[in-house]
Amino acid sequence: MKTREQIIEFINKQKVAFIASVDEDGFPNMKAMFVPRKIEGNSFYFSTNTSSMRTQQFLKNPKASIYFYNKGRFKYEGIMLIGTMEVLQDEEIKREIWCEGDIMYYKQGVTDPDYCVLKFTAIKGRHYCNLKTENFELTLGSVGNN
Repeated sequence: MKTREQIIEFINKQKVAFIASVDEDGFPNMKAMFVPRKIEGNSFYFSTNTSSMRTQQFLKNPKASIYFYNKGRFKYEGIMLIGTMEVLQDEEIKREIWCEGDIMYYKQGVTDPDYCVLKFTAIKGRHYCNLKTENFELTLGSVGNN
């Protein structure tokens, strides 16, 4: 079983995150996004557009999951985390995760009303590697078996 630190290390090496929301009919909706800008405890921070469909879905239903994977030549590994997503408009966190290239997406800069932060807080997860799958509960200190 991977430790929490190993899970975070794995996530930090990936280039893409898959984010899932729930639509008004109860169906999952998935989207590829850039990896989290910040990871703190069990919280993962992403930048996105306030006007996006996904943001609007999270405002109505905070249930979410995020997925990271690495496909090597002979090995596939994936980690799914389940939890809740908050839509943050707080200027402090927006400034904290802002990157220079973001101006391309948010023309008015860090105060652009169409720029927001998605804060995903993980509750539990599932790890797959070497034909083996394990569920785990997330606590701030460690990852343990379910």
